[in-house]
Amino acid sequence: MVKVAIVILNWNGVKMLKRFLPCVLECSQGDAVVYVADNASTDDSVGLLKTEFPETRLILLDKNYGFADGYNRALRQIEAEYYVLLNSDVEVTRDWIRILTDFMDSHPDVAACQPKLLAENNRKAFEYAGACGGFIDRFGYPFCRGRILDTVENDEGQYDEVNEIHWATGACMMIRASDYWKAGGLDARFFAHNEEIDLCWRLRIMGRKIYCVPGSRVFHVGGGTLPKGNPMKTFLNFRNNLTMLYKNLPDKELRRVMSVRLFLDYVAALQTLIKGNVGDFRAILRGRMAFRKWKHEYGDMRRKIQDSRLNGNKKETYNHSIIWQYYARGRKKFSQLKNN
Repeated sequence: MVKVAIVILNWNGVKMLKRFLPCVLECSQGDAVVYVADNASTDDSVGLLKTEFPETRLILLDKNYGFADGYNRALRQIEAEYYVLLNSDVEVTRDWIRILTDFMDSHPDVAACQPKLLAENNRKAFEYAGACGGFIDRFGYPFCRGRILDTVENDEGQYDEVNEIHWATGACMMIRASDYWKAGGLDARFFAHNEEIDLCWRLRIMGRKIYCVPGSRVFHVGGGTLPKGNPMKTFLNFRNNLTMLYKNLPDKELRRVMSVRLFLDYVAALQTLIKGNVGDFRAILRGRMAFRKWKHEYGDMRRKIQDSRLNGNKKETYNHSIIWQYYARGRKKFSQLKNN
């Protein structure tokens, strides 16, 4: 069994592999074994890996299982103490993996952690998808230290302390293999989007901790597969986010939160329609419809998750609306948030 397995899930990403994999191999040498799990790519990804990067361990999947089930199927074939889920469009830095490993070794109560994520195209700014660690508000809207909604901060060292967070980004997450499987892995039905938030939430319910370790830095391109504004991305985000709330919210909060989300989602749909974005308008409605259609299938899973609750009455989400804080109160930085 290896100690650290860096696992890059690839689908038609030959350009990203050619650009970023050499850095991963160079900066991780001696600290980890690098795997590439290929989701049945139709480009020359596999040929590139075999000819130019023979030192990587290749896992071939028979079709595109998406991010969630693709990782589940790949990780079942790897024996390691720690998995690192790493996007193919991430540029790592020297010692990035050693810093994360040392932190995990010295904190057995931590299930997963992430480095500081900066934008590859603007290296002074945080990266949208992960920044310095993720949170969600009481209605399920995600935000980060360094990024709230569409406002992304420059990195000036303001979030350089090691900090407990709600979720670590799937773009670059180190997680104990034992915790990954004890929590059930990523939800395969999600396909993509919100799956890492859902997994981290389940781990926190079980009494485990999630951290950001900013001494480790990486640079992320982001948005390569489904860029912002893509109706499929909108559909997956709404469907999966509602499902995540249904699975993980405690009984005392579930009905109220879902009622407010019903209102907020229709407001969001109306706004996209007013702006002329018919694709996203339809995607939001489809997302809600898909959630209602499969909600009953998650009944047993919800009960199992609630039965695993070990954190007592500890509040699991940010106790305010990030929408209200952002638009009504003008608080667009994490450091400005009420009771952050």
